[in-house]
Amino acid sequence: MSSNIVTTEWKKNLLFKSDNPNGAQVLMDTSFSNGGNEVGASPKALMLSSLAGCSGLDVVLIAEKMRVDFNDFKIIVEANLTDEHPKYYDKTHVVYHFYGEKLDEEKLNKVVNLSIEKYCGVMEMFRKFSTVTTEIKLHNQ
Repeated sequence: MSSNIVTTEWKKNLLFKSDNPNGAQVLMDTSFSNGGNEVGASPKALMLSSLAGCSGLDVVLIAEKMRVDFNDFKIIVEANLTDEHPKYYDKTHVVYHFYGEKLDEEKLNKVVNLSIEKYCGVMEMFRKFSTVTTEIKLHNQ
């Protein structure tokens, strides 16, 4: 079993700097309306980025191994934030967009499903508190 340690440091007002075990850093802040300066990413929005990034890494690595080609790829995550405190994402929809020529729908479905069902730990974490739905869109050019 492995563990990760991050250190999050208060900088000023509502701005925080957090490190990553690999040395990367991220700034977190909140909106002007909540008293922040919008200098960094919102912590809750970072969760959506983490979901997309985790699955995206899987997709690219699996596609390379399966020799599945595409020219471009993006993931759009839309989540519903509850109204009551503590606010959390109760519904999350993840859309995988692939761009290219002669995209192989069957193989791309397999690639994405391997990430969703087997490899993406962040996706598994989201399932503990959110209803997660997914969709794959192919854009043949």
